[in-house]
Amino acid sequence: MTGSTWQIGKTHRRVGAYDRMRGVSRYTADLKLPGMLHAKIVRSPHAHARIVDVDLEGALALPGVVAAISGRDLPTPYGIIPWTHDENALAVDKALHVGDGVACVAAEDEATAIEAAAAVRVQYDPLPALFDPEEALASDVRINPYAKKGNLTKEVELAFGDVDAALAGADLVIEGEYRFAGTTHAALEPHCALADVDGDGVLTVWSTTQVPHYLHRELARVLELPARRIRVVQPPLGGGFGGKSEPFDLEFCVSKLALVTGRPVRLLYTREEVFYAHRGRHPMTMLHRAGFRRDGTILGVDARSTLDGGAYSSFGLVTTYYSGQLLSAPYALGAYRFASRRAYTNKPACGPKRGHGSVQPRFAMEVQLDKAAVALDLDPIELRRRNALEADSRTINELRIGSSGFLDCLAAVERASGWKERRGRLPFGRGLGVAGSTYISGTNYPIYPNEMPQSAVQVTLDRSGRARIFSGASEIGQGSDTMVAAIVSEELGLALEDIRVLSADTDLCPVDLGAYSSRITLMVGNACLSAARALRRVVTEAVARAWEVPARRIALVDRVALDLEEPGRVMPIDEAFQRAEAEHGLLTAVGDYRSPTDRHGDYRGGAIGASPAYSFTAHVAEVEVDVETGEVHVERVWCAHDCGRALSRRLVEGQIEGSTYMGVAEAVFEHHELDVAHGGLHAGPSLLDYRLPTFLDTPAIDALIVEAPDPRGPYGAKEAGEGPLHSSIPAVANAIYDAVGVRLDALPFDPPRVLAALRERGVRREGAR
Repeated sequence: MTGSTWQIGKTHRRVGAYDRMRGVSRYTADLKLPGMLHAKIVRSPHAHARIVDVDLEGALALPGVVAAISGRDLPTPYGIIPWTHDENALAVDKALHVGDGVACVAAEDEATAIEAAAAVRVQYDPLPALFDPEEALASDVRINPYAKKGNLTKEVELAFGDVDAALAGADLVIEGEYRFAGTTHAALEPHCALADVDGDGVLTVWSTTQVPHYLHRELARVLELPARRIRVVQPPLGGGFGGKSEPFDLEFCVSKLALVTGRPVRLLYTREEVFYAHRGRHPMTMLHRAGFRRDGTILGVDARSTLDGGAYSSFGLVTTYYSGQLLSAPYALGAYRFASRRAYTNKPACGPKRGHGSVQPRFAMEVQLDKAAVALDLDPIELRRRNALEADSRTINELRIGSSGFLDCLAAVERASGWKERRGRLPFGRGLGVAGSTYISGTNYPIYPNEMPQSAVQVTLDRSGRARIFSGASEIGQGSDTMVAAIVSEELGLALEDIRVLSADTDLCPVDLGAYSSRITLMVGNACLSAARALRRVVTEAVARAWEVPARRIALVDRVALDLEEPGRVMPIDEAFQRAEAEHGLLTAVGDYRSPTDRHGDYRGGAIGASPAYSFTAHVAEVEVDVETGEVHVERVWCAHDCGRALSRRLVEGQIEGSTYMGVAEAVFEHHELDVAHGGLHAGPSLLDYRLPTFLDTPAIDALIVEAPDPRGPYGAKEAGEGPLHSSIPAVANAIYDAVGVRLDALPFDPPRVLAALRERGVRREGAR
């Protein structure tokens, strides 16, 4: 960490924002190559069916159709997790959900491709479909042909301390069943991929992916090509939120068709296809028991969860662990036990959505705490204060916590919301609720085991006085390009406009593992900082030799090198670079990041949930409940987030606001719902039918930055992209209780559910608090 800074902690214009605002950024769907073909995927109308035959002849006979493939052309299974390769680019023997890809056609134009897809004749033998995870786990009908244990994807049971004794000795035990509906990402940009094979036989794939490196690996596996013959490029991305953090069928299909035809091939999902591709938040049923002393001390927690995983594993192995492992903070638990199991069902696969794996159990945990506070007649914020983990401590499941600003977060929302003066004193129908949470700043270990760095960044200085950054990190709207530019600007005294960032191109950039698990600020930031500081040493030493002074006296700031003891002595930064290049040759440096190995316990699964550092968050939500209609209006949300140190304040504020918005949306609006009565069709696969808050529905959001610097982060920084979502949902739930005295333990809090709960309790407009 440095003392004074001239760029870190300031507000920056986001790198690339001007091009996006002018509409000149070229997204994947904007790319066009000479001779480009258009592809479409044939999708199953059945939720579960054996594929008897795929007849491509009718499609191939149409004018303008160039090629067609089926699952037999791509038989190698794949998956983002190495131990769960249970998916094919196109279904080979069985279709496992409505919308599962079966065949793919390529034609001269999109209209012909659509016609050709309709001309493919697929003979199906329908099989029993299982939509309920409990039924699937009990059934002898195996959904996924690669499954190793019936319809069980993963099961985890871990215990820390004597939970039964803790609950037996508690003054108060709170029990509850909580249900979290599935939700999807709803990124504005649909998935798209374009593939081309050059004259040397190198396959280039442009994709709307968050994980170019992992896509690169899986393309090599499935296509049976050497990785060195494949290049993956991520153009500007129109949102991801976790929904593009693994390979999808379209990337394999365009690649295979490009190899077959020798021509570029592009495939753009329709919005309906995006909904069926899914990989969104898991529906989850959670049974929680928690024991407390009279003073509010948490003695023990017992959590049992069932996850509806859909047809494929996706990130499900990790999700199953996260649903329990990440519940052990920000509170000190006397004893803790969790049992989580994930089931295959005949639905689109679930995967990671912003706050992967821990948003659902956080809802249950924080409502449990609120119930306990009411029963013990304690202020809900005070109960959380009494149980808060200390900084530089270990959770009960042996995860090492570094810095923690959780108490400061609670204090910030308490003060900003007027909690002490207003809670319990608002008119009937209006209420305040609080909740707290924590999240990882990157996973401590990569998805596939290896001893190589998780991230690397190369920085090159130009004699003209500018810098070029080559970073494998995926800019998905979170501001990672701006973050690395701010670090280089800070270390080398450059203005942001003097820095060019080239990112997410596997041919030109060092490896980074991708934009997931809030890993980029800490991991890519540290790699970039290492490279920038190496170059700063070279430049300052060259200037020091020219001035015949110690290098410690040289600072690089505001496009000049200056002597700290003689401020009038300055050298333009381009001249400083030229002097250094004259001495050393090309000015370039590479920094990398390797995660520490001492952040977790020594037990099976102990590494999952481990992180170099953890962020902390507190929310207070204010709601108004209309007891006549059941509508919940979230009027205002205060979110205090401990990001370690805000490298770029406006970007951090934007992440807090975006996360909180998404949490409110999941609380009140969203439900990724299938119509089981009609064979597993999506109930509304469009942005017209899938309910999201409009501008008019969005509450006022107060983004409160709390800084508890962590020595493991660059300048002390931790994550800010996912943590600010988690506790927004239970804060809304707890505010509803404060408003009308009704508990809602199932999501979303839509009018039918709210009205049913109000009527069950006999609450009317004249109801009393």
